[in-house]
Amino acid sequence: MTKLAPLAAALLAFTALPALAAPPPADPAMARALRIMAQTPMIDGHNDWAESLRGRDGEKRWTMKLDSLPAYMTDIARLRQGHVGGQFWSVYVGANLPEQEQVIETLEQIDLVKSIVARNPGVFELATTAADVRRIHKAGRIASMMGVEGGGQIDERFAVLRAYRALGASYLTLTHAVTIDWADSATDDPKHNGLTPFGKAVVRELNRLGMLVDLSHVAESTMKDALAVSRAPVIFSHSSARAVDDHPRDVSDEVLKLVAKNGGVVMVTFAPAYVSHDYRVWGAERAAERTRLNAPPFGGMFIGEPDKAAAALKAWDAAHPRPAVTLAMVADHIAHVAKVAGVDHVGIGSDFDGVSDLPTGLEDVSTYPALLAELIRRGWSDADVAKLAGGNVLRAMEGAEKVALAMRNEPLATATIEALDGK
Repeated sequence: MTKLAPLAAALLAFTALPALAAPPPADPAMARALRIMAQTPMIDGHNDWAESLRGRDGEKRWTMKLDSLPAYMTDIARLRQGHVGGQFWSVYVGANLPEQEQVIETLEQIDLVKSIVARNPGVFELATTAADVRRIHKAGRIASMMGVEGGGQIDERFAVLRAYRALGASYLTLTHAVTIDWADSATDDPKHNGLTPFGKAVVRELNRLGMLVDLSHVAESTMKDALAVSRAPVIFSHSSARAVDDHPRDVSDEVLKLVAKNGGVVMVTFAPAYVSHDYRVWGAERAAERTRLNAPPFGGMFIGEPDKAAAALKAWDAAHPRPAVTLAMVADHIAHVAKVAGVDHVGIGSDFDGVSDLPTGLEDVSTYPALLAELIRRGWSDADVAKLAGGNVLRAMEGAEKVALAMRNEPLATATIEALDGK
C-alpha cells in the first residue's frame, strides 16, 4: 500500500487539474475579445433570470440544478461560455401589484438570488462594491449584484429602500412600465412632469446609500430631473439609443450628453423593440392583430374559437414576416452612444430572460464575446472595449461609493410622501 500511495496521490493531483484550455480562436477579433474579458470583468446591467425561474419553475427554483437549462437564456454552462465576470440580477416583481405585495415579493426575489449564489459557491459570489467585483472576477467567479427594478417596490418608504440596500441591492430603477405616485414612466401617461419632491428625495437617499440610480424605464422628464439631482453617476441598466430606434424607453441624444456630464453609463439592451424601428412597428401591429382575434397579448389560449383564431394569426405571421434584428444592430446602438456621450459612458445590459425574442447572434448569455468581437472589427481599441465590457460601470460604482462616503454624516431620509408632496 505504501508503494501505491505516491501513484494514487499523483492520480488525484492530475484529476484536480483544470481541463486543457481550448485552442485559441482562429478569429483574431474573437481572440482579442477573450483576452480583454480575462482582464476586465464583463458586466451585464440587467438579467431577469430570477423572475423567469419563479414564473416557469415555481417552487422548484429553490433546489433545481442550474448548470444546463435549455428553456432559458441563462444557465451556468453558458455564463461560463460567455466569460461573464459580473451580473446585476434583476429582482423585478409585477409593477401593477399592490405596493406591500411588491415588497414581499421583492424580498423573495432577493432571497432567491442569494440562494442561487449559496448553492453554487464555486460559480457565484455576492458583490456590492467595485472592489468586490474585481476581486471575485480575479478569483474566477461571477460577481453577483442585485437591481430592484421599480420604484413601486419600496412602497413609498425610505426604510424599505434602506432594507434592500442592507440586503445587498446595488441599484433602484425609479419606475417600471407604469407611472407611480412620485415618478413618471416612459411607457405610461405622465402625472408629475418628472419627479415629485419625494422622488427627488429618493434620488438623494440612493446617493447617500451608495446605490446606483437606474433610469431605464423612466420618462425623459424623469431622466432629466434625476440627473439634475444626483450627486453620483447614474446608470441606464438596459436601454438603447433613441436616435437609432425612436422608442420612449431609449435615450435621446440630449439626455446622452447629460449622462456624459454626470459621469454615468448607458448599458445598451438587446430587446428587439428597443433596437429596431421595423421590429417595434411589426410588434405593435402583431399585438393589435392578436387583440382583434381576442387573444391575450403574450400567448395563452384564444378566446372564442381558438382553432380559427390561431389559424388566422398564423396566416398573419406568414404575410408579415418578423423583421430581422441582429447583433450588428445592437453594435450600432453601442457605437451611437459612444459617439454622442463618449466611450466612457456606454456599457451592456442585455435583458436576457426578460424578453421572449432576441437578435440573431445574441440568443443567450454565451454570446457576449461575439458582440465585443464585432466592435473590435469596427476598429475599437482594446482599451475602449474594456471600458464597454465593464470598466465604465465599475467607474460609476466607484463614483457612487465616493459620494456615499462624502454623505456619510448627512441624516437619513425619513419624510413621508404626504409630507413632501402634500398628498
